[in-house]
Amino acid sequence: MDPAQKDLPLPFPELSGDLPLLPARMVNEYQYCPRLAYLEWVQGEWAESSDTVEGRHAHRRVDRPGGKLPDPAAADDEERFHARSITLSSNRLGLIARMDLVEGEGAHVTPVDYKRGKRPHVARGAYDPERVQLCVQGMILEEHGYTCEEGVLYFAESRERVRVEFDAELRELTRNAIDGLRLVAAGGQIPKPLEDSPKCVRCSLAGICLPDEVNFLRQQDASPRPLAVARDEALPLYVQARGAKVAKKGDTLEVFVDDQKAQTVRLNEVSQLVLMGQIYVTTPTLHELMSRQIPVSWHSFGGWFLGHTVGTGHKNVEIRTAQYRTSFDTKACLRLARGLVIAKIQNQKTLLRRNWKQDAPAGDLMDGFQADLRRAQRAGDLGELLGAEGQAAARYFGAFSSMLSREKDGETLKFDFQTRNRRPPTDPVNALLSYAYALLVKTWTVALTAVGFDCYRGFYHQPRYGRPALSLDMMEPFRPLIADSSVIQAINNGEVRPSDFISAAGSVALTNDGRKRFIGTFERRLSHEVTHPLFGYRISYRRLMELQARLLARHLLGELDEYPNFTTR
Repeated sequence: MDPAQKDLPLPFPELSGDLPLLPARMVNEYQYCPRLAYLEWVQGEWAESSDTVEGRHAHRRVDRPGGKLPDPAAADDEERFHARSITLSSNRLGLIARMDLVEGEGAHVTPVDYKRGKRPHVARGAYDPERVQLCVQGMILEEHGYTCEEGVLYFAESRERVRVEFDAELRELTRNAIDGLRLVAAGGQIPKPLEDSPKCVRCSLAGICLPDEVNFLRQQDASPRPLAVARDEALPLYVQARGAKVAKKGDTLEVFVDDQKAQTVRLNEVSQLVLMGQIYVTTPTLHELMSRQIPVSWHSFGGWFLGHTVGTGHKNVEIRTAQYRTSFDTKACLRLARGLVIAKIQNQKTLLRRNWKQDAPAGDLMDGFQADLRRAQRAGDLGELLGAEGQAAARYFGAFSSMLSREKDGETLKFDFQTRNRRPPTDPVNALLSYAYALLVKTWTVALTAVGFDCYRGFYHQPRYGRPALSLDMMEPFRPLIADSSVIQAINNGEVRPSDFISAAGSVALTNDGRKRFIGTFERRLSHEVTHPLFGYRISYRRLMELQARLLARHLLGELDEYPNFTTR
């Protein structure tokens, strides 16, 4: 092929039916990174960053509408005008754009696009994505009958204007970007992530896109940069006082108990609102939480997870489609379930080895776990796998008491544990375990819903009315690492004592004070950082659950051949 020969342009067919208009901003994103444009435009993903916040601040003036565009056919050639925050579209081009500012004289107009930061010192005065976005605005203005030969990029920090000529080269680049985005969106296949690109470092969607993690799992050639582990200061707010009320005041949440204000919390410091029992939440509060994508989880007073409020839910229907399709494939379900159970048994072994209070775990106990692992690996259906998991669980809980301290500060701790029982739990240790599992189900349900999954359709746990099957699936490897570990820590450190339990009709439950202290233990465990065994960077368990949910999505969507379960060393 002659290297001097140019590519033959192949435009996408004209829009028809209910296909949406392409926003000019999405064309910008495609020129910058096709995968980023697909995530935002097709899958509905979005995440804030310092850059997006600064961008909104730079637009605070031009986002207020002002002035009007004159009719190009009747415009006075000497009449100057400025029109702010103008939205125009073209059905023929299939484009729509909100223009920050349009300056003009008569029918000759110049779009002005505001940008955060300083003017880059590069060829042509600006980067191609910004120039392409501006050219899209010019093409739409021309469709409305105006003459538009150039545009202006205004950089807010340096207060400089950069002139951008809409020459033939830029117009061709813009048309190729428009057609490319339409083809990618219509194809329904997410573009591959960039490799070791500096663009990923400041991208707000790096933790969703997972470029280095996906490339590492597919190629196994270079350890990922820690792009996905940005620190998040927001934490859950638990309210459990009987008859409490939660109300919004400005940018804060106020908690009232018996009509007396008990607590005030900033909304930007709240990751979710957790309500235990009969708690009243005002309608304005619910509206504000839904608009900020802050979920509300509802529990019985005893901690049973009842459901959660998330607004309209996630827009990424591709994930749910792939989830449903896989859930009807028995071989795929078995493969995923086998990995989850194997990871759970491995983590149970690790927890016993780390917390054993005697010299060392008995050799026959560890050999028994190895037999359970081999049985799980050979399981030919979910029934056999369930048997292997049950055998390992019996072995694990048979040795669970060996991880519990007998005394603290010279005081004997009366936490006797013989075997696992529930519904209802009949001793304090089982009461703690049941409560910890309820908190872990809630945490996984919130994480999976935030990513875009339907938490009620699983692969190992079968659908049953009111049971979040996928949450139960995903929590299996994390039961020992988070829930069981929290119980062990709470008992051994004296954070929960025998006096923190009440017994009635053969059932044991935590008191209010005991529940409050254990919630603190559980949340600290979620904030504990571990080194990821595959990726090598430090990450909290709280952030790890979101990472694992996104890796599951990448597997179901076909980007990864296998789902990488998490096992600690």
